[in-house]
Amino acid sequence: MVDINPTVISGKWERGYALDVHTTSSKLVGRDAQGKPMFDTTRSPMGELVNRLKYRSDRSAAAEIIDAAVLFLSPRRANVDVIVPVPPSNERSFQPVYVVAEGIGAALRIPVIYCVSTTRAPNQLKGIDTPELRAQAVAGLYAVVAAHVAGKRVLLFDDVFRSGTTMNAITSVLLDDAKVAKVYALTMTYTRSNR
Repeated sequence: MVDINPTVISGKWERGYALDVHTTSSKLVGRDAQGKPMFDTTRSPMGELVNRLKYRSDRSAAAEIIDAAVLFLSPRRANVDVIVPVPPSNERSFQPVYVVAEGIGAALRIPVIYCVSTTRAPNQLKGIDTPELRAQAVAGLYAVVAAHVAGKRVLLFDDVFRSGTTMNAITSVLLDDAKVAKVYALTMTYTRSNR
């Protein structure tokens, strides 16, 4: 089982956690032929699993992430009625957040509800440095099918917590439009910088 170091993540939700930091260090080592920066990056064990799952399409990494999340969530299980995964911002052959959410849901017998959708193609927030511009990028981006979650205690689940812009926007939609009872947040990892 992978060791984790859960950390509180703050936002509009009732309570939130990231299972561990994503990277522990990253040093610029040069630029490739196209001028793109290259880094020597060290990740936490959980960060390495997330990297393998998300960027190398290594589905075998999901099992350890699921096991760690289930162990962490087990004592909190009674507080959650449904898991709502954050919709992906990129098309992939499989969606890592969905794979892990389904595994957690199956292990803890919590329904996974895909009730949040995007109203337009989402932009990557990675390259947007200011909170104001991030907020503008997600304004009106998310919609929810309220019937699936109204009155329920929701665990909002994502892979990496950076600035919280996406999860805060979805939390607002869940609380305001879907009238959920509570929103809790969980991510696999968090970044050391919110940029």
